[in-house]
Amino acid sequence: MTDTNFDPIILSFCCNWCSYAGADLAGISRLQYPTNVRIIRVMCSGMVHPNLVIDALTKGADGVIICGCHIGDCHYIDGNKKAESRAEAISLMLEDFGIEDEWFRIEWVSASEGPKFAQVMKEFTEEIINLGPSPYKV
Repeated sequence: MTDTNFDPIILSFCCNWCSYAGADLAGISRLQYPTNVRIIRVMCSGMVHPNLVIDALTKGADGVIICGCHIGDCHYIDGNKKAESRAEAISLMLEDFGIEDEWFRIEWVSASEGPKFAQVMKEFTEEIINLGPSPYKV
């Protein structure tokens, strides 16, 4: 289902040290990515509790993406591995809530990957537009 009037709300939890800096580099480099992406800076992707993702998706967000440091490059040693484990739990929880797994994503983006950040946000936004609005949207 593709709705040309559908303008999704996408939350992006970005770790302070890599992904947020990658988003900053994308901005400094004047790389375009959809304006409907709302970036939330967190110290580490591993601190994003599954409830934050579920709450966002059940209270009106159309998509949620967690962006963190590449595996092995976490400033907090293994925070991104924790995020990866939580992502698996989130996928199972989404199934219980009847929410398609495609509305959630996890990506590794370093501080030097501004172009990758912009590309990931474009792709994810396109996927969400193709899925359509969240059934929880009021």
